[in-house]
Amino acid sequence: MARTDLFFEPLRTIGKQLRDRYDAVVLAVGATVPRDLPVPGRELHGVMQAMEFLPPANRVALGEEVENQVVATGKDVIVIGGGDTGADCLGTALRQGARSVTSLEIMPRPGENRAESQPWPTFPMLFRVAGAHEEGGERVYSVSTKAILGDDRGNVRALRMVEVGPAGSGQGFTEIEGTEREIPAQLVLLAMGFLGPEANGVVAQLGVELDERSNIKRDKAFMTSVPGIFVAGDAGRGQSLIVWAIAEGRSAAAGVDAYLTTGTSELPRPVNPTDRPLTV
Repeated sequence: MARTDLFFEPLRTIGKQLRDRYDAVVLAVGATVPRDLPVPGRELHGVMQAMEFLPPANRVALGEEVENQVVATGKDVIVIGGGDTGADCLGTALRQGARSVTSLEIMPRPGENRAESQPWPTFPMLFRVAGAHEEGGERVYSVSTKAILGDDRGNVRALRMVEVGPAGSGQGFTEIEGTEREIPAQLVLLAMGFLGPEANGVVAQLGVELDERSNIKRDKAFMTSVPGIFVAGDAGRGQSLIVWAIAEGRSAAAGVDAYLTTGTSELPRPVNPTDRPLTV
């Protein structure tokens, strides 16, 4: 049994103590660095990451006291990002009594039926309605944020956006001339996904290498660039679904077993580090 007080040691010593104390370590620290929005006005008060907004709201819902909580009550709320986290922001803002909630997504609106270019068993891009969407709010597709506008006190007051279309040859998006407009906002929530694990702290202390996507690099046995240090889940794969994390945890356990014993393992190994969902 590991000593629980180990994790209360000064952060600068955690990596060394882990390597000194254990023959193998599995990093399953997730991908928690949020993608930011580098536009004018990002620094205004009332512009925040989704994970700065949601956890305090959850704690209050559980009856805890939270100091300086930012709430959506009576505000026009804009959520940038149309995924699961964005839906959580939308539902939470509505339950807090927001005056309006608008979700923005740079991608075009998906169809309601499986496209011929996405045959089974590939994962289809479909228009999905979560429980939060059924509560209200507006979903706007094919738009990009140009700037966030503030008042003379440094608070957000509006967002300037523009409609976009495909740039061609898979080169991103291009703005559609004459489509710029402003919508009011007193709270802007960024829910655009995550870039990888926190680079500081234990990751830096262990000295593991990162790949070009800021995830922890690993070999076919889920071992990092440091012998005996393994990685599983979002920290190595990038932001993904829990079913991948479960499968990777089992596969990493097989890698650890082989590393600590004879070089082979009879443990199940359901996925490889390079496996990805079926796409076309």
